[in-house]
Amino acid sequence: MPSQIFEQSIQINASAIVVERCITEQTLMHRWLNPALRCEPVGDWSTELGSRSRFVIQVPILQPTLKSVVVEREPGLVVWEFQGFFKGRDRWECKPEMRGTRLVNRFEFEIPNPIVRFGFDTFAAKLTREDMQAQLRRLKRVAEEVYRSMG
Repeated sequence: MPSQIFEQSIQINASAIVVERCITEQTLMHRWLNPALRCEPVGDWSTELGSRSRFVIQVPILQPTLKSVVVEREPGLVVWEFQGFFKGRDRWECKPEMRGTRLVNRFEFEIPNPIVRFGFDTFAAKLTREDMQAQLRRLKRVAEEVYRSMG
């Protein structure tokens, strides 16, 4: 079963520290996450190594959930590993540049259930890519707004 990789990046006119805050602070994260996605901590909210959370997709009745754990963490980098109907990793890396930050999001996953995999490939793969791009644009707006308000 091959992994699929969706990788996107965006240039953000804000410091890597501000961009990282948008990824690691729950209140800022909920300003750019897809409104159909809710992130809940398991215990206290944290993005430190070993921290756990649940990403719940707000679909009526089903509410599919991905359980995640932070498996890599260093300044400017957070990698969540998840289990559920998807298995894989969601990597967020802030790369400081001359003018701001390049944020790279790499979503690498496999879908063990062949029926779910077929449904995803047929109906949701294109939407997932588009949603990742939209999320990055929303995150850019939030980070640039936070950065300007500091100034």
